[in-house]
Amino acid sequence: MSVKKKIMAAVSAMCLMSVVLTGCGAGGSEKTAEGDTASTELSGSISLAGSTSMEKMCEALSESFMEKNPGVTVNIEYTGSGAGLESLAADSIDIGNASRALKDDEKAGGAVENIVAIDGIAVITDKENAITDVSSEDLAKIYTGEITNWSELGGTDQPIVVVGREAGSGTRDAFEEIMDIADKCNYAQELDSTGAVLAKIAATPGAIGYVSLDVVDDTVTGMKIDGVEASEEQILSGAYLLQRPFVMATNGEISEQSELVQAWFDYINSDEGKEAIKGVGLIIPQ
Repeated sequence: MSVKKKIMAAVSAMCLMSVVLTGCGAGGSEKTAEGDTASTELSGSISLAGSTSMEKMCEALSESFMEKNPGVTVNIEYTGSGAGLESLAADSIDIGNASRALKDDEKAGGAVENIVAIDGIAVITDKENAITDVSSEDLAKIYTGEITNWSELGGTDQPIVVVGREAGSGTRDAFEEIMDIADKCNYAQELDSTGAVLAKIAATPGAIGYVSLDVVDDTVTGMKIDGVEASEEQILSGAYLLQRPFVMATNGEISEQSELVQAWFDYINSDEGKEAIKGVGLIIPQ
């Protein structure tokens, strides 16, 4: 081949490469195998509402997701599981967060249960309480008002202050369902958030309450149930009684949702998303 032809061939190859690189540039679009144009960047907003117990997980996920996708805004309201699912049913949000399994009527209305994590429900008391282990039978009796003083369990002569969540709370629904005491509880106080329960128990002598396992800190004592500690190992083995799913419900299957919502769930199921979930003390579903 002549020198002139070699030069012409090299120039042609460079031009072709330039076209390919221009078509695949960041922020632009690229041709798929079928010739369709696909965006390489996400933009817009995703709206979620529901469980206060899921706040720590949702904040961790949304922060890292938006960092990866600066054109996306994730808006989250912590209104309680029941309120979140009502908003989903009204099509006013993209995802309803529930810290419990969906009910049959919610599924019948079109909500799909997407379990993203498993959480333990920790039973907590104030730090001065000598009782650190309670049987599930006695725990049920405490919440139904059959046991009213810690002395009945071998503790000091001190009234038991029974604290729980408000009606519609996913944590309350899950706790009462697992304990088989729904509509039978005798609460001294019903509080509207996980944080409020934690603070109340820490500040109230003789108090008992239940919260998401991932929020338990050194201001309270986490109780054993039937001699079993609330831990990831015991939850995965099935030995710990009080555990429930963290659900991100959608109207219809994930595959039927918008590109943004599908990308959100893709991220949750990625290695990075799973690390964010585990990083706040939750368990990845098996």
